[in-house]
Amino acid sequence: MSKRTRGAAITALAAAALAVGTALAGPAGAVVNTSAPVQVTSSGTPKFLSAAQLPPHPSSAWTAGKVTPGVPDELLFCLEDALPGYDSSYRDFRTDLETNAQQLTIVVGSNTKAAALAKRLNKEIKACAAKAEQADPEVEATLKDYGTLPVEEGAHVYGMHTNTSWGATDINLYSVGRDGRAVTVVKWGQMGDFSDAPVKAFKKTTTTAVDKLY
Repeated sequence: MSKRTRGAAITALAAAALAVGTALAGPAGAVVNTSAPVQVTSSGTPKFLSAAQLPPHPSSAWTAGKVTPGVPDELLFCLEDALPGYDSSYRDFRTDLETNAQQLTIVVGSNTKAAALAKRLNKEIKACAAKAEQADPEVEATLKDYGTLPVEEGAHVYGMHTNTSWGATDINLYSVGRDGRAVTVVKWGQMGDFSDAPVKAFKKTTTTAVDKLY
């Protein structure tokens, strides 16, 4: 697919499904607090993944952006309804070949609140494929549940494939994990389908992300 064709496909997907590296419009009226970074807790500030801890790319090295207050555009379509009122920070990761990843971390006031937030984020990811199809009849989306991981207070891994009537296709992996009052979401995405998803490596990345929080 040419860059021009790819750009047109992404623009069309922006209103409907989660396309690689694309900002997606959330529901009208939703508010995300992007004014402050993750708050320091009694255990210190949560740490983020490094570029070397992402699933290895066969032909391009990962680069990591700075930790930034707010929510990455790539997560808004699926998760925006669950995020109003929370202070959050994220790190963006890129390769030279349209593969991207993001890590979002939120610290709340208690373990109980963190458990509730993690449950809500899992619910939103599970509903995201249906949400994409409802937003645009030319989009088909399929979710796979890759199960839980035994790390800290637990993590859960998912995959979502989206394709359009004109042939654009993207594969994304998501995970939600918790360590005490900190909840982290990791997303990996590129062009392709489920056969292109590095599930085993992504599970390792997720385990590292949750272990590394504190």
